[in-house]
Amino acid sequence: MAKLVQIGVAAELLAQACRGDEHAESEIYAAVAPATFALIRRLVGAGTQAEDVFQDTMMSFYERLPTFRGEAPLGAWLRQIAISKCLMYLRSPWQRARVQLEATEGTDFAELDYRSHTAPAAECFDVEHALASLPPTARAVVWLFEVEGYSHDEIGRAFGRTASFSKSQLARAHHRLRAWFEPAVEPPACTSI
Repeated sequence: MAKLVQIGVAAELLAQACRGDEHAESEIYAAVAPATFALIRRLVGAGTQAEDVFQDTMMSFYERLPTFRGEAPLGAWLRQIAISKCLMYLRSPWQRARVQLEATEGTDFAELDYRSHTAPAAECFDVEHALASLPPTARAVVWLFEVEGYSHDEIGRAFGRTASFSKSQLARAHHRLRAWFEPAVEPPACTSI
């Protein structure tokens, strides 16, 4: 699957979609939806929340499509909309309350704590589970920095914080990911000589 910023759409197809042609809108959706949903799922996490953010993103995309100026590829423009929607979701008081409630009730959210996992066997490395072990903000920072190529300044601004916020979140996330992937090493047994 191509990265969202690499997806382009023919100018004529874009013009038809801006005029409300449902067939053109459908073709654009088929081109951008898989990469858009993958990005949202990486930032928000799996589940119905990601589906809700995806739906909200695509609705905003089609509402704003007539204002697209073509200064960047369509995929890059859509990526900005998707990331904005994800960050709004992650910063929302409802999301914070849900995370606190689930953590205090001992539901599945506690399973996402990196300390509750045992490190996987070397042949079973699973990046999805490792990323899921991170808190939502840290997961978003890792994805934006490592995969999407955002700078610390850009990430900090997106979260309404400073570049040092992004750097500290990334450092903590890397520490947790290393703990996830490092094999459990047993200390050598004490033997008498």
